[in-house]
Parts: sequence; structure tokens; C-alpha cells
Amino acid sequence: MIDFEPTEEQALIVETVHQFAENEIRPIARESDERGSLSQPALNGAHELGLVANGIPEEYGGGGEPGAMLGCLIAEELAWGDLSSALGILSPSLLATPVARFGTEEQRERILPTLTGPQFVPGALAAVEPRFDSDVHRPQTTAKSEGNGFRIEGIKCQVPWLEGGNEVLVFAESEGSTQGFLVPRDADGLTAELEKNLGTHGLPMAEVRFSGVQVPASARLGGDNPPGVSELIDRGRVGLAACAVGMSRAALEVSRDYAKERKTFGSPIATRQAIAFKIADMAIEIDGARMLTWEAACALDTGKPSARLASLAYSQARRVALKVSDDAVQIFGGHGFIREYLPEMYLRNAGGFISSFEALTLV
Repeated sequence: MIDFEPTEEQALIVETVHQFAENEIRPIARESDERGSLSQPALNGAHELGLVANGIPEEYGGGGEPGAMLGCLIAEELAWGDLSSALGILSPSLLATPVARFGTEEQRERILPTLTGPQFVPGALAAVEPRFDSDVHRPQTTAKSEGNGFRIEGIKCQVPWLEGGNEVLVFAESEGSTQGFLVPRDADGLTAELEKNLGTHGLPMAEVRFSGVQVPASARLGGDNPPGVSELIDRGRVGLAACAVGMSRAALEVSRDYAKERKTFGSPIATRQAIAFKIADMAIEIDGARMLTWEAACALDTGKPSARLASLAYSQARRVALKVSDDAVQIFGGHGFIREYLPEMYLRNAGGFISSFEALTLV
């Protein structure tokens, strides 16, 4: 029998993150969405909690406790507070996880300490391309060997682009396989234009163009022994699945509370069978998506094949997020479309999951 019961330490971390999300993230979620930017105090506060640093080896200033399951628990609680904030807070993992797991010693020494310093430093991963058949395993972006380095050509979209970042990890086809390249944001030939997307308005995301960007051979993730990107994609899908579960849980809870307070014909609408059954179905769907996500995270932590489980978890969790957020709007009725209430924002954010985010966070 598989036991997913969190350890005492994990339970303490979850409680701490939940309190942070409740006190520091949820109250400013709407403001961040309207303003189109995240709260710097919230980012700094999360950084002080060491949510990303926890998975970085101790010799580079981290906590040395990496784990996909713990990452899922943290991601769910943060996304319960606000999806945009969660993705922004966890963005350093887009560099920290690949470099810690597969980077050369030079790459680890150069990048990891910057992510565990006194200030929050965001990360960025360019994996998705602006085409209907975008496939992270078969990118059209190329990195061709040229001289003592590589020349990168291509376009990426939905790239987290918070201010203060130093590098972006780019997935590109090189020498017959998909490889990662660490590219400075200020490299010649790299341009970024902020996107206007359906949801996650609080998190700046950009379309990034690479026009003859030259990088040295040392920029390739793993150096002369580049890893495949399959595990990173699996970790991205599991991380996003956990975020979708957290956002779905938030939509369920606000709907449940509203249904208890909203009265028609003298009694709460929660006593109406149609509403009660809808709320029950929402809870069942969320629990099922969470179990799939945890199963995939467990496979990653134990070194078992994870591609199928990660894909299933990601697909199911984003389907559930869209359904639950749509149900939340229906329960709120006309109020569900008003910005004074959260369901319309949840529905827009969930709609974004239907597009190919693939890798906005890594566990």
C-alpha cells in the first residue's frame, strides 16, 4: 500500500506555507492581477522562507532537501493563495533544479549561490514555442555549433520574465537532440516582448526571440555531457499539476463559503440539491487530481518511470482546474463575472492551463 501521509517535517512546512499564502498572498491576489505585476514584499518574504533554496545542495547555500513530493506540497499551498504569485515565487526553481541536478560544477558555483542570497532572484525557462504544434521534445529553436560555442535561433513564448533575473534556460535542438542552454538575458540578439494572456496577469510573461545569439560552449547545461530534457519536463508537469490542484481547492472553498452565506427564499443555496451535489463533485475531482499528482511526484523521488504519470497528472489537474473554476462561477451566479469576487479570475487562470505552459515551475 502506498502511503502519501506527509512526514512531521513536511506537515510543518505545509502549515507555514499555508499561513504565508493566507496572510501575504491571498489578500493581494486581485491587486496583482489588476496591476499586472507581483508584490515584491511577497516575493522577498517567500524567499526568506527558503521555499526554493530548500532544494539546493547545502554547499551552495541551500537547505539540501530536494524532493518532488515536498515541492508539490509547497506549490499547492502557494497556488491556493494565488496562481500568479505561486509561479513567480517558484520561478527560481526554473534555474535551480536543472543546474543542481545536471549542471557542471562551474554552472553550479556560478548560478546556485545567486538564488540563495539575501535578495529574491527570479528564474526563467524558455520551453514553449508560439505554434499550434509546439512540442518541447521537438523544438524548432536551434543551437548550432559555431566556433567555440553555439548560435541560437528561434522564438519562445510564455516565458516568465520577472525583473531582476540574470539568465534564461532555453530548450533548443542541437546535434540531434533537445538540450538546455543558459543564456544571459542581456545577450546580443535576445529580445523580449511582454505578452497579454488570458490569465495569470500578475506574472509578466514574454515572447523571447533569439536572433543569432552567441553563447560559449560552457553555456550548455551539463557541458560536454548534456542531459536529456525528459526529466525536467516531467518535473514541470508535476509542478503545474500541483499548482492546478491548489487553485482548484481555492475555487472550491470560496464557492462553498458563498453557498453557505447566499440565501434565496429564506435559506442558503448550499441546501439546494443541485448546488450541494456540484460542490461534492468538485471536491471529488480535486482529490483525484491530487492523488495523481502525488503518485507522479513519488515516482520522481524514487527514480521510477515518471513520464506517463506526469503527463496524466498534468492533463487531469488542468482539466479539473477548468471545470472547478467554471463551476465556481456558476455557483456565484451573476457575481461570478464581477471582479469584486475571485471566481472570474480563477476561471481565466484555469483557461491558461489549457494552453501549453508545460514548464513554468519545476519540483
